[in-house]
Amino acid sequence: AKGLAVTKVTTTGFDTGVAKFIQPVAIALIERTGAKDGDLLCFAADKPSVVHKVLGELRLKMARDMQMQPSTQWAWAWVVNFPLLEIDEDGKKWNSTHHPFTSPMDEDMAILESDTQRVRAKAYDLVLNGSEIGGGSIRIHDQSLQRLIFTLLGISDEDAKLRFGFFLDALEYGTPPHGGIALGLDRIGA
Repeated sequence: AKGLAVTKVTTTGFDTGVAKFIQPVAIALIERTGAKDGDLLCFAADKPSVVHKVLGELRLKMARDMQMQPSTQWAWAWVVNFPLLEIDEDGKKWNSTHHPFTSPMDEDMAILESDTQRVRAKAYDLVLNGSEIGGGSIRIHDQSLQRLIFTLLGISDEDAKLRFGFFLDALEYGTPPHGGIALGLDRIGA
């Protein structure tokens, strides 16, 4: 992280650190987070992928340090609602968050071209004790939708045929909805 700002919640707002910068929104921030006197609020500012990683690792470290969960307990979770696409570092090109065959959520189809960054994927990860042990998705089974996704990704019809012709040919025959999950034996073992 390039920096992690922290502040302690007090009965009058915040104590030190970034308090002077967030004072204008202090009451709204305390209400939204449900923070109480003595709570610590941590802020990270960067690309979403960096912020999520930093705050996720901080959460896990604090849980371990504070012994908030017995180490013998199994904590399972499904992670869903991933973005379908993400913009590259230069902000010039869309990339698949999962893979270029992942289907968008049905309710997000209307904004696929107009508000692409808000489109969610039909993708999922299985997480055990904070570590991903498997991931999968529901695949695109409609040829016109697959072509649109390739267009958004900057993949020409020619390049798509060269790279994924076998799959595109299968779509011509009416491929049914399909999906899957891959579990990492190394991750499960660990």
